[in-house]
Amino acid sequence: MRRYESRNVTFIEPDGSWPIVWDRARGARVWDAEGKRYLDLTAAFGVAAAGHANPAVIRAGRRQMGKLLHAMGDVHPHALKARLARELSRLTFERWAERPLSGGPAPAGKTIFCNSGFEAVEAALKTAMLATGRPGIITFKDAYHGLGYGALNATHREHFRAPFRRQLREFGFAVPFPADDLGHTESRFEALFQRENIGAVLLEPIQVRGGINIPPLTLLPLIRRICDEHRALLIVDEIYTGFGRTGKWFACEHSETVPDIICLGKALTGGFPLSACVGRADLMDRAWPPSSGEAIHTSTFLGHPVGCAMALAQLREIEQRMLVERSAKLGKLLMQLLAPVAGCKSGLELRVRGLGLLAGVELRDSDGKPATAVALEAIKTMLHRGFILLPEGEFSNVISFTPPLTIGATALQSVVQALRTTLAV
Repeated sequence: MRRYESRNVTFIEPDGSWPIVWDRARGARVWDAEGKRYLDLTAAFGVAAAGHANPAVIRAGRRQMGKLLHAMGDVHPHALKARLARELSRLTFERWAERPLSGGPAPAGKTIFCNSGFEAVEAALKTAMLATGRPGIITFKDAYHGLGYGALNATHREHFRAPFRRQLREFGFAVPFPADDLGHTESRFEALFQRENIGAVLLEPIQVRGGINIPPLTLLPLIRRICDEHRALLIVDEIYTGFGRTGKWFACEHSETVPDIICLGKALTGGFPLSACVGRADLMDRAWPPSSGEAIHTSTFLGHPVGCAMALAQLREIEQRMLVERSAKLGKLLMQLLAPVAGCKSGLELRVRGLGLLAGVELRDSDGKPATAVALEAIKTMLHRGFILLPEGEFSNVISFTPPLTIGATALQSVVQALRTTLAV
């Protein structure tokens, strides 16, 4: 990889202690190229919600590969693309309309399929531009919405933005992500709506890569109201938090808020590159004109048949195995197990937070500065002990937990005990 992959992609420690080379995976377990077994607490960036190599998902993908490996995107479609679009409508706007949340009823959703998460975000941004005619968006600091040039206007981290700033349109305006006081948030929003040409607000209901940042439950309802008052769109990026990760099908449901557009990906297929931008049907019809034979937003692999087959199987697994409910139940256990980790120890301050099977342990020095080196060393030590974890946050000082929703209670107990030993708590 050093010889043939571009630099700045895979981080490789000079001493060979990082990374491991994955060979196979099953359920919540991963084996490396040398045959060593690991417990995966990342679900491979949250993808393997129904477990790695879920048998039903694998069977669906294999059947489809043997029948139709590729169709023609926006020209000659395949039936599974329509079936999956209907299923996503059922799980989002149709389900929300059955028990209307704040934002009012929305009888159906319409989908633009994409390949990766940032493409779903960019499809949402295009939708907002077409629907409102206003290019500006409001986002939050520490947000991560992907690294495409459109998405970089919303991803608020200099590490990603700085090298390309001269090529960015910079139509995004970031405000601090609130921990408690929403008064300052509301005033900042109102000032931006008065000063800038804002067409949408884009946010993650919980910031994952930003450091497992969980806002007050009143944040989304507040933004919903502000968007309605200014005739702007509310876009929620649930690429990481969707499909049961937080103990609800979608994290926006914790605050009973219906968005105008929801961006989905990662756990959608369980392992095939497919994402979706799902919007209210009336909004999508208003924004996007009928195709005249040449779509204004498309791609070669749009709504890939193998991805659609796997997604339909993955959604059935999540629903039939009640993995959303399982996430809520095990999430409470995980927080109970992590509770003793919180507090001060050896000059460190450890803060624990989470919702469902999405949790983080933040490490700070006694003076409040991010304890990045300690967090990274702990993650590396845990890897050598057979546990795969990831750092999150701008300073990589938050040890995150996003395991497969199929993980067992005993496995959670083992990793927390190992972490306590590693941190000597």
